[in-house]
Amino acid sequence: MTTNQAAERYALIAAGIVIVALTASGFWLSYAHLAEVAGQHGLKNSPVRQWAWPATLDAFIVAGELLMLRAGLRRVTDWWAIALTATGSVGSIALNVAGVSGTGNAGTVPLLDYVVRAVPPTAALLAFGVLMRQIHQLVEQPADHSDPAPVQPTEPPAAGSVQPTEPPPEVSESTPRGGRPPKATLAELVEIGRIALAEHGTLSRSLLRKAVKDRDLTIGSERQTEVMEILRPEIEATAEIGPDSG
Repeated sequence: MTTNQAAERYALIAAGIVIVALTASGFWLSYAHLAEVAGQHGLKNSPVRQWAWPATLDAFIVAGELLMLRAGLRRVTDWWAIALTATGSVGSIALNVAGVSGTGNAGTVPLLDYVVRAVPPTAALLAFGVLMRQIHQLVEQPADHSDPAPVQPTEPPAAGSVQPTEPPPEVSESTPRGGRPPKATLAELVEIGRIALAEHGTLSRSLLRKAVKDRDLTIGSERQTEVMEILRPEIEATAEIGPDSG
């Protein structure tokens, strides 16, 4: 694992912990206030029912979020789950705000009282949205670690004998969902770079990227570095024989 990958993983873990804590605290504050509202409007004499009542609303949020998580892992869209989450979240925000004034004169209630009650359910909803975005990004990322082991560089070609090697096996022209060009394996990228080196007498990152793009493929910055390191002996050998062969 590279330093960038390790840093990205630690940052994602830290963000996940913060998001989960934010969701849990926002949910609890919202639930507790709805229990207070229930106690002020008919359920004060039954503490059990008073604390159970918010579940009739917030349970929609929990069920919807779990179903949305399942849909995200399966890379599908569950509109029922979205509707449940939206209904529960909007209802929770509305009742939290409405419960501030109750049946009294709303004009005498400070504005910040409404803000305080609206923040927890809103924060819980936004935090869950961020969490779902991260899950979607992780699911959609191609698994680079599934590529075969790096190909060891071959012996540098003899002076004046640089010839294009056989082209790699044809890569499917079809593109994955979303219209993005497919990624090639490390072995295919090394072979493309070797052909470009033979054709141009040198190989730079820009030449490698152009050669890969000409084949309707993509290559990332880290993968470019791997290919250049593998082909470095051949690049240096070609640079040494270039003046002699001319």
